Amino acid sequence: MTARAARPGEDADDLDVEEALALVKDAHDRTAHDHATDGHASGGHVPGAATSGGSAHRDATEWTEARAVAERAPRLGSGRSTGYLTPVAVPFGSALGLTLAAPLLALTDLPSFDTSAMDGWAVSGPGPWDVREKGVLAGHTAHAPLTDGEAVRIATGARIPPDTTAVLRSEHGRTDDKGRLYATAETRAPHTVSHGQDIRPRGQECRSGDQLLPVGTLVTPPVLGMAAAAGYDTLTVVPRPRAAVFVLGDELLGEGLPHDGLIRDALGPLLPPWLRALGAEVVDVRRVGDQKDALHKALTSCDADVVVTTGGTAAGPVDHVHPTLRRLGAELLVDGVAVRPGHPMLLARIKEGQYLVGLPGNPLAAVSGLVTLAEPLLRTLAARPAPEGYALPLRDAVQGHPYDTRLVPVALRGDRALPLLYNGPAMLRGIAAADALAVVPPGGAKPGQEAELLDLPWASGGIGVCFT
Repeated sequence: MTARAARPGEDADDLDVEEALALVKDAHDRTAHDHATDGHASGGHVPGAATSGGSAHRDATEWTEARAVAERAPRLGSGRSTGYLTPVAVPFGSALGLTLAAPLLALTDLPSFDTSAMDGWAVSGPGPWDVREKGVLAGHTAHAPLTDGEAVRIATGARIPPDTTAVLRSEHGRTDDKGRLYATAETRAPHTVSHGQDIRPRGQECRSGDQLLPVGTLVTPPVLGMAAAAGYDTLTVVPRPRAAVFVLGDELLGEGLPHDGLIRDALGPLLPPWLRALGAEVVDVRRVGDQKDALHKALTSCDADVVVTTGGTAAGPVDHVHPTLRRLGAELLVDGVAVRPGHPMLLARIKEGQYLVGLPGNPLAAVSGLVTLAEPLLRTLAARPAPEGYALPLRDAVQGHPYDTRLVPVALRGDRALPLLYNGPAMLRGIAAADALAVVPPGGAKPGQEAELLDLPWASGGIGVCFT
């Protein structure tokens, strides 16, 4: 959003009124307003209710610290310094996108025998050479040794016969009408070849026992190819964290147009593929009504590693997340974050090895919770590498919150980031057109000021890579 008065329908309350409240230092009014601005338009909860279980805004966790807490939570709670899930051995077809939990060691020399690097002739000694009648093909057993002055036709990848001096490429040789082979390459003296030319010697790439790739390597298609070449049939990897999505609210529709106070559920379709892009296996997606016993039953019957809820994180009459966590004896790790949108997000450890990420019910506020809490938590559980941080200048000014970090959808245009409109807590129009989220510090940013950017998964990896 550029620096200007917000238009009707934009995030006016989250900016201008908030700033006015800050100027008069009315802490009570400001706190009440804080609780209202990230209301739960798709989570069925009362605007103006206190967020963060009734805690004051000043108690909200700073945004970078909240991300750090989420990242280290599995390491502190699991008793394992790594924090990632117990490794498993999986076949190649299930390993793509996972992280190696054991170093990839060569099970054999590569290549495992001397091979021809080109189609041509295996030759012994100086030319010209007498050519054997039967050639050497890839995948066939070893042939008899060559004698000086002898050659044999050979295919790329075929095993080199013993006593071969070199391979003469097809385009560098010719045979006469008597079947004699001559070297014709202009760069070499007639009838000569360099010793070892166009031969891949045994162990050129690695020797048996060499470490090919370390623990923590992301399994990509080339990694699968490397592992297969090295003799593997399965890989030891960190499995995907199992995630469940509970969409809370009685006012949500699964299809059709909004009507009679009911609205479409935007987060049910949005969250599962986004969680898969973050490395999770989504095992359950369900709607949970605004009854405290319904949420309690859903949580106690769930065995996922991470439960993601939408809405219900404030303190209104139908906001049951905090009371249910207390009833379960959960440990609250983050209770409100100084970020807009998404202030009333939370992170809790339900029990050993199980976490709950409570997202606000408004769609863009929920996205803010995903990138703030769910992404670093899932990254640690899956032992995924942290993305490389980067910054770009903003093309336009961005109005800031007086106290909190703002996450603003941007489109990347060359070497600049273009802030997008329609970035209020309940809006998805901006993020649907975005390539990244800009991290805007309290007070805002001027045109040309560099801002940290958080890439959206599909912008960096493509739909097919991220969502499979």
